Amino acid sequence: MPRERLVSPELISQEEETFNRSLRPPTLDEYVGQKKVVEKLSIALQAAKQRGESLEHVLFYGPPGLGKTTLAYIIANAMGSKITTTSGPALERTGDLMGILTNLGEGDIFFIDEIHRLPPNIEEFLYPAMEDYKVDFVVDKGMFAKTINIPLKKFTLVGATTRAGSLSAPLRNRFGLFYHLEFYDVEDLRRIIQRSARILSAPLDEAGATEIARRARGTPRIANRLLRRVRDYAEVKAKGEINTAVAGDALKLEGVDDHGLDDLDRSFLSTIIRIYHGGPVGVEAIAATLNEEVDTLVDMVEPYLLQQGFVSRTKSGRKANEPAYKLLNLPVPGGAPRPLFE
Repeated sequence: MPRERLVSPELISQEEETFNRSLRPPTLDEYVGQKKVVEKLSIALQAAKQRGESLEHVLFYGPPGLGKTTLAYIIANAMGSKITTTSGPALERTGDLMGILTNLGEGDIFFIDEIHRLPPNIEEFLYPAMEDYKVDFVVDKGMFAKTINIPLKKFTLVGATTRAGSLSAPLRNRFGLFYHLEFYDVEDLRRIIQRSARILSAPLDEAGATEIARRARGTPRIANRLLRRVRDYAEVKAKGEINTAVAGDALKLEGVDDHGLDDLDRSFLSTIIRIYHGGPVGVEAIAATLNEEVDTLVDMVEPYLLQQGFVSRTKSGRKANEPAYKLLNLPVPGGAPRPLFE
């Protein structure tokens, strides 16, 4: 069973999803960050509404926790449409998909999270639905088999994926709009945290919001999760008031340092430096040493460490960079590489 990490960009419980839903901005005007995406999506929505047409099929891709689901709900709200949500792994039989598609109304939004994990038979079933708004449903088997052509209302498929490269070319080519979501800067995260604090009626000053934002790893989902922990700490230890000191103490207690790293991140770096002398070392060896799954390290730990310049990927394996040695208060060897961007 994977460990629950406070700084994981993935959802850690259904309760958290319910909580996040209460914090989602309903319109693009209230959506913070992703300026290029918001501007292009706003134009596409306005144009579709002026023509009285359904929005083209949309694909959002990027790391988890950046707001792909939120944007799907904003699209539905902007178009005045109903939204039906599911995920790639949940669609196993064509009958399941058939029931969803035939119940979609004109202009409705069909949101598929983790769309790169759709089974091949479901993906092929989607092609005519996306392209021609019809599906061919086969009834009976063998010599008694009959194909029934069923027309569909014009709907908009919104797909979300963390691995755009894993989508098949035929599926990818059927989307008209592609939007890449990037990590947020501290200023945008601060604004998100302040908005969430207002909704939660949590007293929070600007410096406290910045302190939380600095440790949120560029991800709104993590920022809101940290805010919840800090709010709990403040209510018990600081009469509910959240400032820099309170936020710092709360997150230190949770094991989240000034860089937004937790125990697993630091163990990852420490293993490369102390056990494998700074690398290069294969991720399989690191996973075996830490007794963790390779996928956990590749998907949940490495991306942020790579982005921040703590480690580098080479053909020979992972190498620790100079900031990793400084983080762990270890002497920097002469040959330790610097990050490409500082």
